[in-house]
Amino acid sequence: MATTRTATTQWKGALLDGSGTVSLDTSGVGTFEVSWPSRAEAANGKTSPEELIAAAHSSCFSMALSHGLAGAGTPPESLRTSADVTFQPGEGITGIVLTVQGQVPGVTAEQFQQAAETAKANCPVSQALAGTTITLRAELL
Repeated sequence: MATTRTATTQWKGALLDGSGTVSLDTSGVGTFEVSWPSRAEAANGKTSPEELIAAAHSSCFSMALSHGLAGAGTPPESLRTSADVTFQPGEGITGIVLTVQGQVPGVTAEQFQQAAETAKANCPVSQALAGTTITLRAELL
């Protein structure tokens, strides 16, 4: 069954001196401030589209990796995934680095790396971002 999730942005003003808020409507977990300076310079307590993409990518990848490992009979004890999304004004998103550390009994570092590569390829967010270079760093703890 398909699901649809909704977020809404309310923006006021021009790009460089305007600002807005992003609300996570489906979950209702919050509303977050956004602005051009928070996107292109320092965050200063505000989020950005790239940070929201990083959150989506790190959580989707973790779910995909967990599912793949469990399907192979070696569910993880824990996974810690970060996604670094690089934004270059005038160019857009120029790359994403996924870094995962996992505690997975019964797998070798090579098996963990392969499972992470498969998760990267099959994660729906990775697939949606296929036009972007996605680099993976995987470490078995």
